[in-house]
Amino acid sequence: MGEVTELLHQARNEGGAALNAIYEMLYTDLRRIARSRLRGSEPLTLLDTTALVHESYLRFLKAGDIEVNDKAHFLSYAARVMRSIVIDLVRNRATDKRGGGAEVITLITVIAESAHVNDEDLIRINDALEMLAKIDPRLVQVVEMRYFAGLTQEEIADALQVSSRTVERDWEKARTILYGVLNESG
Repeated sequence: MGEVTELLHQARNEGGAALNAIYEMLYTDLRRIARSRLRGSEPLTLLDTTALVHESYLRFLKAGDIEVNDKAHFLSYAARVMRSIVIDLVRNRATDKRGGGAEVITLITVIAESAHVNDEDLIRINDALEMLAKIDPRLVQVVEMRYFAGLTQEEIADALQVSSRTVERDWEKARTILYGVLNESG
């Protein structure tokens, strides 16, 4: 059992101190996820990479008992929390302003990393992921781990305890469904 896995088990029982150690140990990975999540987005008030990581930490503390098994699972969960934070900020900001033209969003990660994503697109992507979760929750997990957390196919397979080929099929299926949903609503 790895050091992160042991700390995750401690965090379930002890809470704060072990969670602090996990965040300290994985801070570089968490910043990479946050940077990936914020890259290409419109400026989100004062939110930057560090603020997003710290806000996710506060949400972890507030959530209390989290059920994660290993490093990949933890990073996947952290990516989901960060996505939620960004979407909450965007929705709050959207209540202040309405309008603007929507752009088509792609889920091809190489293009998406360099593409500009506006607030409306982030909300559309989030809504599409929520719809996808009703069809197959594992597809959303694969998208979050790959697109938002930047995990490899093998890391995702380990976290979900499925084969690498299953992850590949899930990714393709999720992309196809999301492409259709995003093009319908755009």
